Amino acid sequence: QVQLVESGGGLVQAGDSLRLSCAASGGSFSTYAVGWFRQAPGQERNFVGAITDDGGKTYFAASVKDRFTMSRDNAKNTVWLTMRSLKPEDTARYYCGVTNDGLGSQAYQYDDWGQGTQVTVTS
Repeated sequence: QVQLVESGGGLVQAGDSLRLSCAASGGSFSTYAVGWFRQAPGQERNFVGAITDDGGKTYFAASVKDRFTMSRDNAKNTVWLTMRSLKPEDTARYYCGVTNDGLGSQAYQYDDWGQGTQVTVTS
């Protein structure tokens, strides 16, 4: 089991950038792919992007693929989600999770969710 802690969220204006962190402890973090999801109040948890265990491949939702990037440093047990050109519709609580199921895009494929970090984008 891996314990995950997300951080880096905040209140920003449209067009700004943010970098979210997903820090892991316990378990074998470097053997897992990591996914980022987001959830707005009253809505489902939706896929944002994922990165393979070695960081060699990423996959993003169509709505963010031209604006968001992801990287990881397994020596630091951390994955980062860099978000650029933020839009009000990016407002949500962002969560990271781990999976052995490749670059899955469904929340049920992921385990060990953190508590999330809130991102609010104003127009």
